Amino acid sequence: MALDPALTQKILLKLDFRILPVFILFFFCSFLDRTNVGNAKTYKLEADLKMTDHQYDTGLAIYYVAYIASEIPSNLVLKKVSPKIWLPALTVTWGIVTMCLGFVRNYAGFLAVRAILGLTEGGLLPGMVLYLSGIYVRGEMALRLGILYTGAPLSGAVGGFLARGLTTIGQRGNQAKWSWIFIIEGLLTIVIGTVSYFILPNSVETASFLKPNERIHARNRLRLDMPTRRAQDHNEDIYEPFAWSEVIRGLTSPSTWLSASAYCGILVGLYSFGLFLPTIIVELGYTANQAQLWSVIPYAVASVITVTIAIVSDRLKIRGIIILFTLIPAIIGYAVIANIGTVHSKVKYGMTFLMSTGLYASVPCMLGWNSNNSAGHYKRATTAALQLSIANSGGFVATFIYPNKDKPLFHSGHTVVLSLLVFAWFMVALNVLYCWKVNRDKINGKYDKFIGYADDRDPDFVMIL
Repeated sequence: MALDPALTQKILLKLDFRILPVFILFFFCSFLDRTNVGNAKTYKLEADLKMTDHQYDTGLAIYYVAYIASEIPSNLVLKKVSPKIWLPALTVTWGIVTMCLGFVRNYAGFLAVRAILGLTEGGLLPGMVLYLSGIYVRGEMALRLGILYTGAPLSGAVGGFLARGLTTIGQRGNQAKWSWIFIIEGLLTIVIGTVSYFILPNSVETASFLKPNERIHARNRLRLDMPTRRAQDHNEDIYEPFAWSEVIRGLTSPSTWLSASAYCGILVGLYSFGLFLPTIIVELGYTANQAQLWSVIPYAVASVITVTIAIVSDRLKIRGIIILFTLIPAIIGYAVIANIGTVHSKVKYGMTFLMSTGLYASVPCMLGWNSNNSAGHYKRATTAALQLSIANSGGFVATFIYPNKDKPLFHSGHTVVLSLLVFAWFMVALNVLYCWKVNRDKINGKYDKFIGYADDRDPDFVMIL
């Protein structure tokens, strides 16, 4: 079946302009609402709530407990409820919860609201990855995930400006100036979630902004991205029934566990970087307001490089091999910053550029890689959520490795992240070798018993390295 390239580009432009801006804003709000507590900390959040350093870290960690618990269940119900309803509903709900953080008065309230925030946010990223895998073909995923993921460093950049601006509201009655960070940013999330319901399509087949011939063309593109026999038989089974066997197949996927282990190491660096960068910059001699502004630049640079790397990954149709290169700058950055003193403040700040670009640029390829190598809706739903559940356990580590007592060097925290990034590099290398072996075994006939299965076990399905 030949496809018209001009029509394909026209459809992609329509899909991109309709979906990606919404998803960038989703992800922007998600990272903003989970890391704004780091900005609030620089404005005496701990002192006002009478929390110890350990209690603050516990409040960060409990977020990840709830976040991880919600990921797989959320992805399994997404198709039943429909993405058009489920994703906006999650966004509005966590926006409300974020606003509630602005009204907490003690440690118990902080702990409870952070836990609920994790429950409401957990389903977003796995849901978006699963949704995009049903809209775009495999060779288009990294760029879209890269564009989507710019919402994360963008939130870091804009979050600094917002924190500084919102705290100028100052003390108003019982509301401390840091509380306005949560209240206003939560309100922004609610507005974005509400508007998104009227923009997102459920699928290419129901996209009202596509003409009938464009919907057919978009459907055919997805069909041709499936194993050959499935495409020829027109057996894409878009209404695939739920089967626990597919969930189990996803839970036992070696490729998913290898990529998730690597991603966990990356996220320890990424989450701790976002939570503690303002504090690190303050310790370099800047005021709280200056720290918010100086934290913008590394995030901005990371956004540009993340999209560039994603474009290269899609063009070459490789994922893991790209990650092996993108991790190197982050490893160098942490190796240097962990072993120099505060007298080299400019060097330490320079290393944050290597750290941020290496961390953020690795993520779109990592997310796309796992999704690309899973076929069958419920297996893909499970592997996407499982990868993120395992990876987000890194949030526990991230919240405890930068205690106040380690200021200003944070040697132990940087060393932990450095070790985990080296571990991640080796896990990625092992997964590349595993995928290569599966492809070789398919060529040698070891997967012939799965001919006609029309999933990732089918010999026609080539694993992306």
